[in-house]
Amino acid sequence: MDKSTIIKENLKASIEVKQALLTDKDIINRIEDLAERIIKVYQDDGKVLFCGNGGSAADAQHLAAELSGRYYYDRPPLFAEALHVNTSYLTAVANDYSYDVIYERLIKGMGRKGDVLIGLSTSGNSKNVVNALIEAKKIGMLTVGFTGKNGGVMKEYCDILIEIPSENTPRIQECHMLIGHSICEIVEQGMFPQQKKG
Repeated sequence: MDKSTIIKENLKASIEVKQALLTDKDIINRIEDLAERIIKVYQDDGKVLFCGNGGSAADAQHLAAELSGRYYYDRPPLFAEALHVNTSYLTAVANDYSYDVIYERLIKGMGRKGDVLIGLSTSGNSKNVVNALIEAKKIGMLTVGFTGKNGGVMKEYCDILIEIPSENTPRIQECHMLIGHSICEIVEQGMFPQQKKG
């Protein structure tokens, strides 16, 4: 397959998945509900934590930065963090215990009832993300999963599941970011009402 065809096929596939999301009223309602619930969590002085592996870890960090930094305009920071950013912790716990518990242990230490945990996994089966969601549910956190088609094991432990109708990892991750950005915009507008610029 030539380079031009690869680019066009990827664009076409990305549009098709996004079109499926656009016409799915249920998932649009779930995204809206999640954004509204995050606003309420912040109004109650709670926080939003993210976790994922690989590209999903990068997406988790990106979305946390949009909330804790800014999205469209200057405003106060919101408490959001991606759980993988402390490499000393990550390597120590993975070495001394298991990679499967790296996020679960942080939830035990950082999570509080009423906080939010958003776990990102395109398969929905990442053991460390699943374990974190299980622990978050025990604490009384709002558990959210960003997954691919069918939701994997994570769907059992999520109060809100954002399930992308695809099994193609890059296409799923693209949609996770699009939805995540939409949530950041709604939360920013809800917490700090202002006419956005640009």
